[in-house]
Amino acid sequence: MFKKILIANRGEIALRVIRTCREMGIKTVAVYSTADAESLHVRFADEAVCIGPPASNLSYLKMSNIIAAAEITNADAIHPGYGFLSENAKFSKICGEHGIKFIGASPEMIEKMGDKATAKATMKAAGVPCVPGSDGLLDSYEHAEKLAKEFGYPVMLKATAGGGGKGMRAVWKQEDLKKAWESAKQEAAASFGNDGMYMEKLIEEPRHIEIQVVGDSFGKACHLSERDCSVQRRHQKLTEETPSPFMTDELREKMGEAAVKAAEFIQYEGAGTVEFLVDKHRNFYFMEMNTRIQVEHPITEQVIDYDLIREQILVAAGVPISGKNYLPQLHSIECRINAEDPYNDFRPSPGKITTLHMPGGHGVRLDTHVYSGYTIPPNYDSMIAKLITTAQTREEAISKMRRALDEFVIEGIKTTIPFHRQLMDEPDYIAGNYTTKFMETFKMKDPQ
Repeated sequence: MFKKILIANRGEIALRVIRTCREMGIKTVAVYSTADAESLHVRFADEAVCIGPPASNLSYLKMSNIIAAAEITNADAIHPGYGFLSENAKFSKICGEHGIKFIGASPEMIEKMGDKATAKATMKAAGVPCVPGSDGLLDSYEHAEKLAKEFGYPVMLKATAGGGGKGMRAVWKQEDLKKAWESAKQEAAASFGNDGMYMEKLIEEPRHIEIQVVGDSFGKACHLSERDCSVQRRHQKLTEETPSPFMTDELREKMGEAAVKAAEFIQYEGAGTVEFLVDKHRNFYFMEMNTRIQVEHPITEQVIDYDLIREQILVAAGVPISGKNYLPQLHSIECRINAEDPYNDFRPSPGKITTLHMPGGHGVRLDTHVYSGYTIPPNYDSMIAKLITTAQTREEAISKMRRALDEFVIEGIKTTIPFHRQLMDEPDYIAGNYTTKFMETFKMKDPQ
């Protein structure tokens, strides 16, 4: 087992990893930018190393600084959390070259699944259902036009190196294709330095449902059931739940089998998710694979009583998994609490938290790195907490979430707490009747 793990991340996920390491008797090293000197992950780790100024490219993305921090503290493994370098094949490779275990996917695995066009070809070979689309990258606008006619509109243009909705365009009719093609390529080039595009048939009334998988170094994988992540804004998830209110036992079995097949086909090692789009007829299609821990992993932990970070560490240390698939025994909902103003188009709201009262009670979990007096820097993602409620039924989990949100007080900044509180009273949400288009019609009611 590892003696010391460096966490190459910040905020709540760094704190989450530190907690499990401490329970396992493993020493931890926090890294931080100068903007994060007062963050809780710095205080709670056994050691902390400053790796640069606030800008991510000079700190949390600066591989040489992170490797140097691991070497001077004698860390024998690095946990990358999510975001930053968690799905960076080069970083995974550099860790190996320095004799440091990367607690995540191998460079080959990340390369296979990180590029969306390659991932789709791999999944087709594995026999996993895929959205009808281009075989590899589109070589010209004429190629795109020809395929769009074949699939039939609507179609979706996607950047191969994309993420967070950048370089994506939905096209509903032929006369809009040219403009969408040009703007998507420009945005992809500016965001990722890569304007490679591919095309897929646009799935109507889609739900975004992901299957959590864990694979070991012996070629065995299992699934830990699904999470429904369909409530999104600009392709960023706002809330997640498990089990999905749209799921049937038959669909869960089929999707679970497909996810395990995908993981075993590529001999996946570690925790990951196989992401699917599910249409209104419950046909499901592979979308992408995330080769890291997910932001929303706590709801899976809550419904099956399973520490996913612990499992990541055990698998990385060469421990085999049981191979058993898990089904949800309870219902769990997560609300992402962001430092944003929901009444003002979710504008970021960094600044100092002057008052903080956290909710508690049976079935309430709060993962956060903030405290009263903490200043949220403007340099990073705006998520400051994840509020999770768990109960015997979906109705009870929603009631518990309402109560927990009412108790949750954060002053000094704007947060998305009012949005989530309104969501919990929205008839379509209560009925489980939502798709990835839900936020296009949801309107915030004026504060009283």
